[in-house]
Amino acid sequence: MPIRSLARRISPLLLAGMALVACTRAASGNGGSAAGGAASPAQSTVNVYAATGANNLSPTAATALARIYVPNLKSNDVYVIDPATLKVIDRYPVGANPQHVVPSWDLKTLWVTGSAGKHSPGSLTSIDPTTGKPTRVISVDDAYNMYFTPDGAYAVVVAEELKNLEYRDPQTMDLKATLHVPGCPGLNHADYSPDGRYAIFTCEFSGGLAKIDVMGRKVLGYLRLAKGGMPQDIRTSPDGKTFYVANMMADGVELIDGDSFKEIGFIPTGTGAHGIYPSRDGKKLYVSNRGSHVVGGPPHGPGSVSVIDFASNKVEQTWPIPGGGSPDMGNVSLDGKMLWLSGRYDNVLYAIDTTTGHIDKIPVGHEPHGVAVWPQPGAHSLGHTGVMR
Repeated sequence: MPIRSLARRISPLLLAGMALVACTRAASGNGGSAAGGAASPAQSTVNVYAATGANNLSPTAATALARIYVPNLKSNDVYVIDPATLKVIDRYPVGANPQHVVPSWDLKTLWVTGSAGKHSPGSLTSIDPTTGKPTRVISVDDAYNMYFTPDGAYAVVVAEELKNLEYRDPQTMDLKATLHVPGCPGLNHADYSPDGRYAIFTCEFSGGLAKIDVMGRKVLGYLRLAKGGMPQDIRTSPDGKTFYVANMMADGVELIDGDSFKEIGFIPTGTGAHGIYPSRDGKKLYVSNRGSHVVGGPPHGPGSVSVIDFASNKVEQTWPIPGGGSPDMGNVSLDGKMLWLSGRYDNVLYAIDTTTGHIDKIPVGHEPHGVAVWPQPGAHSLGHTGVMR
């Protein structure tokens, strides 16, 4: 099924980004790498986080209740937290193996993605953010995670077990097309170039990355990381030139030049580097170190959060979890003052003060994972727990 016209559907924010970025560089075909041309001088003026500053809510997101949504992988439910009181105010069952709570491109819906299990299919559970309540459950083959095409025309469900990206109607979730990514076992997290021309996905079980032309539905290439390991979350620098990849086995963050698709550096952070979240001013990067190299690790590990300065690419601070812990995935609060992360193997939610590093713990369900903090600033969501633009 053909992609809808970008001219009709793409957001004003992405059009502005496209005007700033040289888009004439031809992407390479399928192969061992996906090199691009030299960076345009105009790229230096790009700031992919320009629309995601503190309290910069769109009219749609402004109608949502202020809530933290915690999907619990093993108890098959979602806990709802009031961030003002740090209290659990609701809890409801969802599809099996809930992994992430994903804001929709149009900011009107939150989707709980559920992985397929031995005795259950995958699922997508919609939540109305104006009420905080679930509305429907849709059965799919597998849904570890979900992203959106930059124009919002398609939801892209990450069917990790199948190594597929499923293009679905973003409202009905009817399947429209499938892109198979055979060289990416553990296909799971992604971020986009500033112009939306490509995305880089992490391949958890091959120690590598996949570069994807999402709109054109093509694999542009694969990159095996020098350290191998288990790449997890991925985020771009404010100028969009560098992709930061948390490598759980290497205990740090890999630096990847997006256009040339090559490694350019490494930043040690802590044991089990896992989640990556930019600060509201776009100057810092918060990296959750899960405290374990094991999938299904023990509680009370040497978990911590590292704060990387984008300008220097150095760790400025590290906040250990008091008593040990397992910080995993989440996001930054609307005003940027709190970082909310699941405590994966400790069955808690962490509320971390981004000024002092003080940490509060809120008991939740069994094995919390991809926490959504809502509402978020930005014009639209590209997926995961809030890759906002």
